[in-house]
Amino acid sequence: MNATVTSTSPVTAARAVAAEVCVDLRRGEFLDQSFERRIGPLDARDRRWTRELVYGMLRHRAGIDAILSERVRGGLVRLDPDVIDLLRLGVYQLLFMGSVPAYAAIAQTVELAKRRHGLGASKLVNAVLRRTDRERETLLTSPTGETIDILALKYSHPRWLIARWIERFGEQDTERLLTLNNAEAPVIIRPYGIVREQLEAMMEAAGVHVADAPYARDSIAISGGTTFTELGAFKKGLFFVQDPAATLVTMYAAIQTGSTVADLCAAPGGKALELSRTASRVVGSDKSFARLQRLLANQKRLESLNVYPFVGDARQPAIKPVDVVLIDVPCTGTGTFRRHPDARWRIKISDFAVMSQLQRSILVAAADAVKPGGLLIYSTCSLEPEENDLQIDWFLSENLNFVLEAPPDGAVHPDLLDNGKLRALPHRHGTDGAFAARLRRVS
Repeated sequence: MNATVTSTSPVTAARAVAAEVCVDLRRGEFLDQSFERRIGPLDARDRRWTRELVYGMLRHRAGIDAILSERVRGGLVRLDPDVIDLLRLGVYQLLFMGSVPAYAAIAQTVELAKRRHGLGASKLVNAVLRRTDRERETLLTSPTGETIDILALKYSHPRWLIARWIERFGEQDTERLLTLNNAEAPVIIRPYGIVREQLEAMMEAAGVHVADAPYARDSIAISGGTTFTELGAFKKGLFFVQDPAATLVTMYAAIQTGSTVADLCAAPGGKALELSRTASRVVGSDKSFARLQRLLANQKRLESLNVYPFVGDARQPAIKPVDVVLIDVPCTGTGTFRRHPDARWRIKISDFAVMSQLQRSILVAAADAVKPGGLLIYSTCSLEPEENDLQIDWFLSENLNFVLEAPPDGAVHPDLLDNGKLRALPHRHGTDGAFAARLRRVS
């Protein structure tokens, strides 16, 4: 289908926002933060459409770049990075968004390029997208070559990362992991101040489909209906959103009723809220005031009275020793790529060494904040041994006053336990990735 481009096509607000989100990503901002900040002026329908466009483009970026590289004379390296992103958004609309007519995808992208970069850029974008549209039947064919190269192109992941995963998980599990990373992440909610059955009834009455979530008791997968933030139950503070992997960390922690808990890497706050069900009080600190806003907003909405947020660096915890310390440490986040498709393009091999050093410094500091007889819970949303098992091995070898302690029977499903540690894997358990270790201070 050939498209006629008109120079007067008004650019939709959704596409303009998508282009600005791409600018933010190139500047190093995280996708979810940029997206939440940029979508304010859009209505609910446009927000969903923009999310599908930006997140989808990032999930298919390698394949889109391969298509573009063959249709831009001299390759993509000669183009302005902003023009490359506009082309990526245009190709995603053409090839993956069936609701978008080809003429609209082309005309809108051309107009965006003209506004941002002038007539020359708009002519190039027009030519590339028109050719892509003409040749669409030959584009989405199966790649050939070495297995790793095929998977890297087919599933848009860094080649070196796929090679690591194949070595650890095998080819079949790795392909399943890559497939899940490119799927839309489900919305999972946790009842708060209401029993599950009541919340399910409210969801269904609002036209929302409900289903069980894997492994996490009382969690509900919701779909269809309106955006969850528009639901009456959300506004009344009757649930918060949390993937089962995060919930499982708190179930695995199995803290005693009435404990005093310090969550030293608390933002965005879901684990602190979950622990507040059992704890007498939870102090939730995070180095980032901006990221702590999510916890503050949820605390206010849920009217949670025993969570006390404050800004603080986990490497210098400003607390007396307490019963339980949770450190959900900064990590590469390789277990959450389905929620953060930008992360796969940010990650570098050197990040494992950088993150490991930061994690160790937090571990050492957090250990001093645990009472004798108390618990230190270390957790990540990473799949990588450098950030998980190797850190625990190192810590226990350096701190003989701590021992690894399995959770009580029934705390979590046996499938999730690996020599006393929690290990949730997307391709095996259907959740985000999570790792945790319970470390008991024995003296």
